[in-house]
Amino acid sequence: MRHFIVFALFLGLIPGDGVSSAASAQTASGPQTAGVTVTEHVTVQGTVPPEMETRSATKTATPLRDVPQSVTVVTSAQIRSMSMQGIGDVARYMPGVGIAQGEGNRDAPVLRGNTATGSFFVDGIRDDVQYFRDLYNVDRVEAIKGPNAMVFGRGGVGGVINRVTKQPDWRRTREASLQVGSWANRRFTADLGDQISSTSAYRLTGLIEDSGTYRKGVTVERQGINPTFAAGLGQNTMIRLGYEYFHDRRTADRGVPSFAGKPVQTDASTFFGNADESFTEATVNAVNAAVEHDFGAGVLLRSHTQMALYDKFYQNVFPGAVNAAGTTVSISGYNDAAVRTNLFNQTDVLWTLRAAGITHRLAAGVEAGRQQSDNLRTTAFFTSISPTTTTLNLPVSDPTTSQRMTFQPSGTDANNQGVATVAAGYVQDQMRLGRYLEAVAGLRYDRFEVDFLNNRSAARFRSDDNLLSPRLGVVIKPAEPVSLYSSYSLSYQPRAGEQLSSLSLTNQALDPEVFTNYEVGAKWDVRRALSFTMAAYRLDRSNVAITDPADPTRTLLVDGQRTQGIEIGMGGAVTSAWSVLGGYAYQEGTITRTQSATVLAGARLAQLPAHSYSVWNRYDVSPRVGAGLGLIHRGSIFASTDNAVTLPAFTRVDAAVFVGLAKPLRGQLNIENLFDTAYYASAHSNNNITPGSPRAVRLSITTQF
Repeated sequence: MRHFIVFALFLGLIPGDGVSSAASAQTASGPQTAGVTVTEHVTVQGTVPPEMETRSATKTATPLRDVPQSVTVVTSAQIRSMSMQGIGDVARYMPGVGIAQGEGNRDAPVLRGNTATGSFFVDGIRDDVQYFRDLYNVDRVEAIKGPNAMVFGRGGVGGVINRVTKQPDWRRTREASLQVGSWANRRFTADLGDQISSTSAYRLTGLIEDSGTYRKGVTVERQGINPTFAAGLGQNTMIRLGYEYFHDRRTADRGVPSFAGKPVQTDASTFFGNADESFTEATVNAVNAAVEHDFGAGVLLRSHTQMALYDKFYQNVFPGAVNAAGTTVSISGYNDAAVRTNLFNQTDVLWTLRAAGITHRLAAGVEAGRQQSDNLRTTAFFTSISPTTTTLNLPVSDPTTSQRMTFQPSGTDANNQGVATVAAGYVQDQMRLGRYLEAVAGLRYDRFEVDFLNNRSAARFRSDDNLLSPRLGVVIKPAEPVSLYSSYSLSYQPRAGEQLSSLSLTNQALDPEVFTNYEVGAKWDVRRALSFTMAAYRLDRSNVAITDPADPTRTLLVDGQRTQGIEIGMGGAVTSAWSVLGGYAYQEGTITRTQSATVLAGARLAQLPAHSYSVWNRYDVSPRVGAGLGLIHRGSIFASTDNAVTLPAFTRVDAAVFVGLAKPLRGQLNIENLFDTAYYASAHSNNNITPGSPRAVRLSITTQF
């Protein structure tokens, strides 16, 4: 209760910059130009900003207020205001969403107690490879919380994060921004767009970054370019084409180890291992093609195809355990290469009709996909010591090494290929049953097959899963701006794992894990651009595979985990000058069945704080001058499910100043961790813990031309 009071007081008393998480009803339509109009037919009242609706959560353009599921949206204006650059920045302002370290080579969100690197989508298409995503081309980021395989298919065990990219909108856009800051932060972004004719338009976004960080020897380099094109073919057809090239290279930083149940006490800049030999590199090439056609009479066809090639490599020399005296730390290393090719098509038919006094918004569709993954891992051998040495022990006071290494396969290093195919079909009905009652019901069937080859042993494994995914939600509307809802949904995690590399002889025949979500909530549009949301949920994980304690040759499937909690959010414009974004979450996550010697019944889930909240405020003193102030609090968390190491709670304050300079320039100064609070930002395990950044300053100059 104390944490909620602090959150509420800060939210109500300090001006800020907001985000929407509920919406009024609206007529949802696509781009409209002099030559083409493609419209998704929705017979409802009023209008709302585009960021206050979603198509991702229901397959149809639906006001967030009428979605029977917790959804948080962070817009491009929010991203710019808080100088956000990646998923970790966005997650801080999404109640019920955290961020883990990801071994310093990938985004690793924690949604309702479940860490999952494969819960990412971009424009509704699966983007499940392990890498760091940037926000240079993003219009908004949606966190759709709770598993929902009816919409997204397998995975998304705690929910999904969907990036909606910037697309041609027939408006002239000419914007470039240069950012410099602490530790040689240097970043340039550009956003260009315009109509080519009344029926065609383009958008081009780009990024170049070459930065240092507060961690010694840790750097970040990024380049990205994303051209898109849209054109109308006749009055009722729209096509969209896009290509993205994105490259991210950085130091693979796995932080500091622990001692006596807490992180090792050292300067936040201290690198453990070898920064020069630790790096991660990811290259993404993605081609998108989409078409929408309005047949009239309330029928709309929508088809989206994506082919994406991901080339990922990372190598790290990193810390392990500290000895009992707290004087030395073990250092080891490995590298891993992963190449993934994704090909997906989603085709939907939407039909709005009225029958027997009920308005139906029917959605039926199919999804077909193929994913091929090749993985190769090798281990670091410190051959300058001996041909078989794989671990060094270094003083905690001087934990870096320049020992020569060679990387070669060990007895257990992975060398495999996985090919996954999916064929799915679904049907969903959103029903307006009367003035006060709405419902959504849907059912999806997936045929998911994986062929797996272990290149080391030439062994082949195969799994075939038939996944049936229902969804049911009821929305009660006692007044037009208010919705009360309840929902049921689930998702599956097949045995091949989220990265399609975990299939084995012992698990290939096991049923997938199941994640089942029960949720109730309320959403209230306090005013047209100000929303309040609340959700209470229970998320159960079942079909967890464990070794039978009575017979080690047998495997049992058990109900192994439960997460439950409350999420509260508020965002939008309080006045024309003051906007606010806030969120609070109370979460409990427990292991319900002993699964191993270190994962015991009753243990708390890793990376899951009991209390967390964040608030960002922006107040524009005049059309040319504004200020922002933010508060981020995270309660204490365990680094892993053995509950042996605790990361202490922290509260961080951020601030910003916005100034309109001589036209067409504007300036922005962001200060992260204003009071230079010492804290630990995230963890991957008991000995991979990332210290939070000391006070950091970023200055941005943006021009529109």
